[in-house]
Parts: sequence; structure tokens; C-alpha cells
Amino acid sequence: MQACHLDASKLACRRGERLLFRGVHLMLKPGEAYHVAGPNGISKTSLMRILAGLLRPFSGQVKRTGDVALLDERSALDPQVSLGKALAFWADLDGVGQHERHACTDHVGLTDLLDVPVRFLSTGQRKRAALARMQGQQAPIWLLDEPLNGLDAAGVALTEIMVADHCAGGGIVVVASHQPMALPMARTLELAEFIP
Repeated sequence: MQACHLDASKLACRRGERLLFRGVHLMLKPGEAYHVAGPNGISKTSLMRILAGLLRPFSGQVKRTGDVALLDERSALDPQVSLGKALAFWADLDGVGQHERHACTDHVGLTDLLDVPVRFLSTGQRKRAALARMQGQQAPIWLLDEPLNGLDAAGVALTEIMVADHCAGGGIVVVASHQPMALPMARTLELAEFIP
């Protein structure tokens, strides 16, 4: 796995005239994880988008070493094509080999659904597909925004195992979730403590 490091210091986020949070600090080295906790609507997604580089912070800075994979509510899978074709599109862009593609879809239990159009997949199946794509990217930094939404108990357990394995392999994970996750290696950041 490529070298990775994630350091966010004194982050603040503002929408319009409203300051959503301020003073957020995260520092992660290989093998470390954070669980960003808090109820819906507390700005966890805004923090994740700042960490991913998709949203500029109002103040503070983010320094990253290593590629980033973001999993959020948008699976970015073409609903008009089969799951296999939708995943192949991203695998081609990400440079994922055939062996790794099959390993990723098999790992999340989707091998039997590759011929099914994405529009017919359940929410949980789409979430598993997004997990397979993220794993195939081989990015050392994973940002997971509400990864458990739509997953059954087996899907939750799979996600927890994937996060633990990624960290054990030297990766970094930040999970934003209002739902509890079994992540014994993770430190917790209660975003409510940074609301002005």
C-alpha cells in the first residue's frame, strides 16, 4: 500500500452566514481510524467533503499523502446498465485488473448479481457495490460517509471487517456515522463538541 497520512487542523465550515463547526482537528497515520459521530444534520457530510478535497474549509487546512476513496450516498453507478458493466467502467478508470475485480465483487457477495441492471438493486446491494468499487481503487485513505445506511446486519459486519482489514494493512479510515459501529481501533470525534 502506498504511504499515507491525513492531517486536518483547525477546520471550520460555514454555509451562508451560519458557522456549522470550528476547531476540528484530526491526525491519522497508517493503520489508524476515526469515527466521526453525531446525529443526522450535524454536518458530518460537510466535514467528509472537506477531508476529501471537494469542499473548501472556511478556515483551517487539510494535508494528505496518498490517494483518497470516498463512499457517500451517491453510488455513481449507471442505473441503466448491468452491475458488472457499471463496476467495470470504474475499474477501467481505476486501473483495476480482472483478478482484483472478481475478488472485490466476491468479497461483498455480489458475484451472482453482475448481470442485474443497477436500477433493480436494493439500497443495500448498491452500498455493497460501492464498497467493492472503493476496495478496488486501492486508495490508502478511505472516507466513509454513513456507510451503514441500507445495510442489513451481515452488511454492517462486512463493512466493519473491511475497515479493520484496511487499517491492519496500513490504510487510514475516517467513518462518519450516526449509527454505532464496532471499530475498536478507531478514536471517536463527537462533532457536536465543535458546534459553536
